[in-house]
Amino acid sequence: MNYLKAYHFINDYKKGEIKNLDKKINIIYRNNNKVIKKEDLINIRDECNKTGNKLYVSNNFNLAIKLKLKGVYLPSFNKSLKIKSISKKLDIIGSAHNLKQIRIKEKQGVRCIFLSPIFKTKKNRNYLDIYRFNNLSKLSKKKIVALGGINKINLKRLRFVKCEGYASITYLKNKKRI
Repeated sequence: MNYLKAYHFINDYKKGEIKNLDKKINIIYRNNNKVIKKEDLINIRDECNKTGNKLYVSNNFNLAIKLKLKGVYLPSFNKSLKIKSISKKLDIIGSAHNLKQIRIKEKQGVRCIFLSPIFKTKKNRNYLDIYRFNNLSKLSKKKIVALGGINKINLKRLRFVKCEGYASITYLKNKKRI
């Protein structure tokens, strides 16, 4: 599964967490409190610059441009269509749960769509599974990233899925630097 791109979500800055991750893992900073802590983001950016990880920030184009980050992650609830013209320099990625949200992400001009949840999680019992995931992923020409319920066993199941990569909140914390 080394050919799949990996994305890791972080909510808080914990010193040393990024330096322990493999440099091929892309970092997405999203603060669930809806307030992005600029100091935390600067610390994460500096650590990513040292380690070679690419950093995306959730839902904040101005901060991404100002701090010279790789790009912006647009959650499924972001339905604004004014996004495409904001910045050509940023890599825009976003998540979707159904066909309607996939179409919105396409109109927003995202490079890839995080389709979720693919597998059962503790929080979400409604998941796509491989069959529905593949059917939805065929309906878009954008690159697809699997999100939700990724663990060691489910990672092996991704070989049956049409996707460019996978994203995780907890699983990738344990992936050590190569």
